[in-house]
Amino acid sequence: MNMITENHSLSRRKLLKGSALAAGASAAGVLAAPAIAQSPVVVKMQTSWPASDIWMDFARQYVDRVEQMSGGRLKVDLLPSGAVVAAFQVLDAVNDGVLDAAHTVPVYWYGKHKAASLFGTGPVFGGSANTMLAWFYAGGGQELYRELTQDILGLNVYGFYGFPMPAQPFGWFKQPVTKVAELKGFKYRTVGLAADLMQRLGMSVAQLPGGEIVPAMERGVIDAFEFNNPSSDMRFGAQDVAKNYMLSSYHQASESFEFLFNKDFYDDLPPDLQAILRYAVEAVSTSNTALALDQYSTDLRKLQDEHGVKVHRTSKEILDAELKAWDELIPELEQDAYMKKVLDSQRAWVERVVFYELMNAPDYALAYDHYFPGKLQL
Repeated sequence: MNMITENHSLSRRKLLKGSALAAGASAAGVLAAPAIAQSPVVVKMQTSWPASDIWMDFARQYVDRVEQMSGGRLKVDLLPSGAVVAAFQVLDAVNDGVLDAAHTVPVYWYGKHKAASLFGTGPVFGGSANTMLAWFYAGGGQELYRELTQDILGLNVYGFYGFPMPAQPFGWFKQPVTKVAELKGFKYRTVGLAADLMQRLGMSVAQLPGGEIVPAMERGVIDAFEFNNPSSDMRFGAQDVAKNYMLSSYHQASESFEFLFNKDFYDDLPPDLQAILRYAVEAVSTSNTALALDQYSTDLRKLQDEHGVKVHRTSKEILDAELKAWDELIPELEQDAYMKKVLDSQRAWVERVVFYELMNAPDYALAYDHYFPGKLQL
C-alpha cells in the first residue's frame, strides 16, 4: 500500500470512528441538546455484472434494504462491472481497499485457489443451492470460507452468502445435443471447476465474464456457452446467436451470491451498521428469490414465444456423464488437504440433510403434470 492510500485509509477509519463516537454522545445527551446530523457512511460497492443485467436489480434490492434499515446512515454507491475494475477483479479491489464492497460469485476468483469453486460451483452430491447455503451458515462452511480467504490466501476481506440460485442451464447450442459424443470438440464458455468438468466431456473451455459471451460467439471464439439464467441470458442477447437452450445440469447447481467487504472498512463501522450490512444479505435472499422466480419464468416464456428459442431438458446420458466426470475430478481435488476437508464437510452435510429433504418432499413434478398435463419433458 502506498503512502497516499494508507493515509486515505487511516483518515477514513478515523472519520468512521468519529462518527460512531459522535452518534453515541448524541444518544447520551439527547435530552440536553438536539442531535447533530452526521454525514452518511458511503459504501463504494461494485458488482461483477453489466448495468443492464437482472443481477444488478438483485444488488439494488440489497442497497435499498441497507439504506432503509440504517435510516440513511449508510449510503451505498452501487457500480456495475468495469466502473472501477473488471468483473473478475473485484476481490482484489476489495482486498486492496480500492472498493469497500462487491457483489459477485466466488468462482470468479477461482484462479487464486481452486477451492473458491467449492463454495457454489463444485461437485453436486445431491444438494441444491438451498441445501448448500444452509451448509455455509449451519454446517461449517462459513468457517471453512474464512480459513480459505484469511488464513490460506491472507485476504483482507469478509464474505457473506445470499440468494440460493436455481441450477444453471447446460447452456446455449446452435443444434440440440443429447449424446456425450456430440460434445466432442465444442468450444464452450463456463467458469471455475465447471471448466475442468466440461473438458472431461471433450469440450475446450474459455472462461469469460457475461458481457463478453455474445461477442465471442459472434467471432467464433466459442460455439456453445452457459451463463446462468433465462433473464440474464436474454438481456445480453443469447437468443441472437443460438436457438437451442438446454436446461438442467450438474456443472453449477448450488451457487449463491458472494457479498464481499474490505475487512478494515467493515471492522471500523459501529456494530449496528456492521449488523445491517451482514444481515441485509439474509433479508435480500428472500426478495432476490421472489424476483428471480418471477422474471426467470417470464423470460423463459418470452424466449420461446417471441424469439423462437427451443427449450430442451438436458438428456440423462449427459447428466450421467457429468456425474462420472465429477467422480474423476474429486480424487484430484482431494490431493489438496484443505479441499479434501471442505469436500468431506459437504458430503457429511448432504448425506444427512438431503436424506431428510428427499424423503420428506412429495413428487412436485407429479402434481404439476396432474394439473398442467403435457407441459413437462418427463
